Amino acid sequence: MKRNSLICSAAVAVLSVTMFCLSSQADVRLPEVFASNMVLQRDLPVPIWGWAEPGEKVTVSFEGQTVSATADAAGEWQVKLNPLKAGGPFHFTVKGKNEIKLENVLVGEVWICSGQSNMEWTLARAKDAQKAIAAAKNPNIRLFQVQKAWNTEPQESLKAQWVESTPETVPGFSAVGYYFGVKLAADLKVPVGLINSSWGGTRIEPWTPPIGFESVKTLKDIADDVAVKDPASEAHRNLVTKTLADYKKWIADTEAAYAGTDSHTKTASPRSRFGLRRQAAAVEVPAGSKSKRITAPPAFPNQLNPYTRNQDPTVLYNAMIHPLVPLAVRGAIWYQGEANMTEGQLYAQKMEALIKGWRTVFNNPDLGFYYVQIAPFIYGNTDPAKLPELQEAQSYVEKLLPKTGQAVINDLVDNVKDIHPVNKEPVGNRLAILALNRTYGRDIAAASPEFAKWEINGNTVIVHFKNAKSLKTRDGKSPDWFEIAGADSVYHKADAVIEGTTIKLTSAAVEKPLAVRFAWNQTAMPNVQNEAGLPLGPFRRGIIPEQGLLDSLVPDAGKFKLVYSFDPTRPVLTDNNQRFVYKTDKSQDFKGKKIKRAGYFLYLIPKDGKPQYVFVTLPPLDGDVTKLGVPVKASGARFQKQITNVTVASNVPGVETGTFTDGFNAEFCGCNYDKENAAAVPGADAGKFDFGDRFIPNASPGYGSLQIHNFAKKQTVLAFNNFASGTNCDVGIGSNPAGEPDWTFSKSAGKYSGGQFLILVETE
Repeated sequence: MKRNSLICSAAVAVLSVTMFCLSSQADVRLPEVFASNMVLQRDLPVPIWGWAEPGEKVTVSFEGQTVSATADAAGEWQVKLNPLKAGGPFHFTVKGKNEIKLENVLVGEVWICSGQSNMEWTLARAKDAQKAIAAAKNPNIRLFQVQKAWNTEPQESLKAQWVESTPETVPGFSAVGYYFGVKLAADLKVPVGLINSSWGGTRIEPWTPPIGFESVKTLKDIADDVAVKDPASEAHRNLVTKTLADYKKWIADTEAAYAGTDSHTKTASPRSRFGLRRQAAAVEVPAGSKSKRITAPPAFPNQLNPYTRNQDPTVLYNAMIHPLVPLAVRGAIWYQGEANMTEGQLYAQKMEALIKGWRTVFNNPDLGFYYVQIAPFIYGNTDPAKLPELQEAQSYVEKLLPKTGQAVINDLVDNVKDIHPVNKEPVGNRLAILALNRTYGRDIAAASPEFAKWEINGNTVIVHFKNAKSLKTRDGKSPDWFEIAGADSVYHKADAVIEGTTIKLTSAAVEKPLAVRFAWNQTAMPNVQNEAGLPLGPFRRGIIPEQGLLDSLVPDAGKFKLVYSFDPTRPVLTDNNQRFVYKTDKSQDFKGKKIKRAGYFLYLIPKDGKPQYVFVTLPPLDGDVTKLGVPVKASGARFQKQITNVTVASNVPGVETGTFTDGFNAEFCGCNYDKENAAAVPGADAGKFDFGDRFIPNASPGYGSLQIHNFAKKQTVLAFNNFASGTNCDVGIGSNPAGEPDWTFSKSAGKYSGGQFLILVETE
């Protein structure tokens, strides 16, 4: 009796669970973005979707519209409401076998707020936060805060809920997003719904859908990698098929290699690799067979491994954007780029992929996209020009795609050591006026002044600007951060004068300007703005022929072609100081060509004197052009070599010029060296670093030297040493007047404001 009761109880329990599960599966469900307190997009068709039992009829009713759909075999259904007029609060119902009723629903404008930490930065941490929070009660603004998540597969659900804007709900919401919404709601006089989906420190790639990468040809490598990781893709199936075939072949080949041909066996004692018998048990091996080694199986293709971190392509889109698709939204605001800061123009292509991708998945080719140009900040040891290069790329995007726009904020930074400017209200406002102008058609000044054209009149550069009725400076001082350069490619601070919507630039150091740039440094917080108070962002124009200065100083140099160029006062190495980073590297252009002569042009600009130069030509130290540059370890170059048939041109007093049949030598190495005259160079002093020093090959990469000497005159002609020490490297023309003759340990680069080192060749 007891046993039967237990069986009956268990059966009832199982039946109850089963019925509950069946009931749950049959219930109509909506994604989290459809909930009470939400905002629906006005004036656009409004998709509503969800899940139900396959074949179940689902009916949606809202403000006089009633539409129905039947759930498909996967239990998915979707209907579409006709465009709605702004207003509310309303309610709507979704009915199948169960009924869902949403209350306090508004119709207005819906925007997504996304990016990294400067978008995530909360209102509670922004400037004047308490004042803004206290005034935050506004039932016409609704907030939807998406929780952080990432996934290798597109997700249906996310964690978030709609809330009204109140002093209790806004402190943890995006400050930029909140201020953007406040401005829109006030100007448009309609409800605004803000969806914040952002994550600090993230790159742009994880926010981009696969279709976005596919839409930009230059990002094919990323698109292919995303595709092959998708188990549903043809690329994935093809690679799996090939991998299985490779493994099957390996198994078959290995089995065949070990298959015996004789059933008799013999006893064998294993031997060690030293030929000594091991004290081990005998083993049975097929008679007549030979011992074989098994080979390793084919490597598993890394492309088939899923992504493993939140910085990988598509993974944030999958978890934090895809669950919103295909929600009707007006647009998106974006504040990101710091994590991609070193990528220059490549970032513009990635932004193109993001914008095109979002417009495709949301089925809205007019989706507005307004973004923030990232702010000045000191990025450690990074080249200070990398930030303006990224900002330049951002500026390009609004010219590339319609219904986009950039908010410049280089005037809103209080501390260039803080990557998070806390004055977020004007950032949100500038994004809002871009949307008001370019999406909503308001006739308001929304764009920062922008370079239009330039002209050179003698020693004066005249720059014309658009998006301005007039120009001014925010501090009443002369315009700052303008620089111009001549043939020596060195930029000098320019004296700037505003005349209407033009700025005239001159510099006593530049007689014939060839190039101009503005705010071209990561710390630049310039003062130029238009009449609307919107600041001017970084730009550059002009081309300085790298060989132009040499050609003007040494007319006969025209027969030489440039291979490498760099600034010898600020050298950069990579790969643990084994590889040199050139500004220009054309070495591949000379592959297979016979080199007749090599040329070395060193140009230095003392901070307190006249520029110096020397140009030395000689027979090539090696026929391989890759060994004629800076002799770092990766180049494989090392020469302690006497030279004949040398020419020298220079403006440095004391440097012997002319053509010389002999008496010269070169010291090129990427290792350490000492004073010993191991090469027995005539006249070298074993007690000094000069032209006869001994290389220490095992200390490589080491100090390093690129030196050419006139040993017959006991004179250094040019020297560039200690490559890896940046502005503490050694560089000089002629013998060092104080210290070691070849400039070793001089740390002389800091004495110069800039320079140019060209390595050239003449080919047959």
